[in-house]
Amino acid sequence: MKDPYETLGVARTATDKEIKDAFKKLARKYHPDLHPDDKTAEARFKAISAANDLLKDKEKRRRFDAGEIDASGAEKPQQRYYRDFADGSGAASHAAQDGFASNEDLEDFLARAFGGGTRRSQGSFRARGQDVSYVLPVSFLDAANGAVRTITLPEGKTLNVSIPEGADDRQMLRLKGQGMPGFGGGPAGDAFVELHVEPHPFFHRKDDNIHVEVPVTLKEAILGARINVPTITGPVAMTIPKGANTGQTLRLRDKGVLDRKSGKRGHQLIALKVVLPAGEEPELAAFLETWQPKSPDEPRREMLK
Repeated sequence: MKDPYETLGVARTATDKEIKDAFKKLARKYHPDLHPDDKTAEARFKAISAANDLLKDKEKRRRFDAGEIDASGAEKPQQRYYRDFADGSGAASHAAQDGFASNEDLEDFLARAFGGGTRRSQGSFRARGQDVSYVLPVSFLDAANGAVRTITLPEGKTLNVSIPEGADDRQMLRLKGQGMPGFGGGPAGDAFVELHVEPHPFFHRKDDNIHVEVPVTLKEAILGARINVPTITGPVAMTIPKGANTGQTLRLRDKGVLDRKSGKRGHQLIALKVVLPAGEEPELAAFLETWQPKSPDEPRREMLK
């Protein structure tokens, strides 16, 4: 078990008030009623409660400092919750053990922390539930075209997430009322889902335009052709002009991503890449040996200046 002084973040020479103040600060941060179903916060609160139980007892603290007992003290402290003691009678005040003057003071703190007023002003504790955050990996095409995906939460609950058409990488979606339940009849919190758009093997997005490199054969480039090219919504036919060359860019209008603000679509920009035949072509080789172009070109001219 961890050293109680270290757990509370105080020196061994700390006064009773310093110990009390340190515990109160940590209790406000890790109290289970502020972190429902959070096992890490629950364990942390249990540890600081145990440390406070030992150090606020003068005899236990003396014995611990003298090495007569270990950090667990005479007995292992049990986990305690505010709701177990709020209405109890004849039992020790949980608020007092937590460093608050009374149960009412603790309840007032919890109410104010969630923006729900005070117990004295409302007569009962009512607060909005906590917001929760998730990360959802999304394929490139789902982000471009829109989709519905399901998130399975740790407790088994599922959330259907509607991915808007044209969604951006790192875009945050808000699912109202899908967070943690409220307290005392208060509204539930919200769920925030951050979209992480995965890259595509050949599509690339810039603003609302889609860029893609499309290979064409030497024959298609020289003679021109009608070919099918991929788009984010499926293949479409387009014309390759005669004499096309690598790096030449063609445009497919309105085949890009939807701009949600204007309602207009971007375009798809197709960069051509001329590829030579994979196998040997002796007839082509024989032709090129005797072929003399009518307009000789020097493609490396600029590089050799």
